[in-house]
Amino acid sequence: MPNLENLKKQAKQYLRWHRERYYPVAARIRAGLPRFRHLSDEQILDANFKLADAQELVARERGFEGWQALKTGAHAMTHEAMTNEAGQTGLRPFLNSTEAQLFVADIKASCAFYVDRLGFRVAFIYGDPPFYGQVTRDHARLNLRLVCEPVFAGDIREREGLLSATLTLGTAAEIKELFLSYQAAAVPFGQTLKKEPWGARTFIVVDPDGNHILFAGPAD
Repeated sequence: MPNLENLKKQAKQYLRWHRERYYPVAARIRAGLPRFRHLSDEQILDANFKLADAQELVARERGFEGWQALKTGAHAMTHEAMTNEAGQTGLRPFLNSTEAQLFVADIKASCAFYVDRLGFRVAFIYGDPPFYGQVTRDHARLNLRLVCEPVFAGDIREREGLLSATLTLGTAAEIKELFLSYQAAAVPFGQTLKKEPWGARTFIVVDPDGNHILFAGPAD
């Protein structure tokens, strides 16, 4: 575990990122602090976020209930290290979420496709010129990474059915409604809606860079 001074610096960095409206920190705040869990990135960055909140975030990311508990644990760990005693916190790291990484040739054009055609919104675009961004819809997050050279050999994605991301829906009605809305918007499909042998209904959207995005939901 990092020493207390490093943890204090990390908390100050989170606070600075929030003040600078650095979008990736909003996801960390939402995942780590329950009171922000139902807020969008913009709402989190607009919210009052103090040093105490940043310290609590650092503590909760390490499995402690709060900053005071972390300080106690940190001091205990330091003491154990000084006395060469082995110590275990008994904490099990918890994975909060996963985000797909898509390789694209034009960040702005890709954002436009996901927003205008698929109903996402832009969470952030980073760089001048832009080389990284994120689009979101509900709890789904897709990261867009600029790559100016071919990533895949030939048509291997089409031949092997290689997916770039899988997004899931909760009901059969939702997967059907989403497919019909994309069909009406003339979204390019790699596979139209069908029932799979394992009981799911799926369809695949192909974005302008050839990324295959699978949408899946229950069959019934």
